[in-house]
Amino acid sequence: MERSLLTLAATLVTLFYKTICVGRVVADVGTATSYDPPYLPTRCPGYDQDQLPGSGLFVAAGHGIWDNGAACGRKYQLRCLSGLRRPCKDGSIVVEVVDLCRTNSCTSTLVLSDEAFSALSKIPNTKINIEYRQL
Repeated sequence: MERSLLTLAATLVTLFYKTICVGRVVADVGTATSYDPPYLPTRCPGYDQDQLPGSGLFVAAGHGIWDNGAACGRKYQLRCLSGLRRPCKDGSIVVEVVDLCRTNSCTSTLVLSDEAFSALSKIPNTKINIEYRQL
């Protein structure tokens, strides 16, 4: 009986740990580059200038997170992790998906507007490693 209670207690502690600690992974790691204007037309929904956030903080989704267009309008919190010549600025930004990466061979997770990229990186036109979390 005592052994059964210990086994049950150990199982409950393990489940609690997995639920609380392991289940709290809230961010993914990927890469980001930038793209230059003109930003219209876009794949979501097209030629509407009003779809672009006034802050200039928007992105084109790479094929891995595009999700057949379901990514349109999603917001992500981004933080620069690393890159060549230490490009990262401190802090994070929130961006909105307004387009699909414009090249078929898109190698970035997210392609940032110039404004969004300069908020994260001191070095323009480079590739950076980012942490991103859907809000």
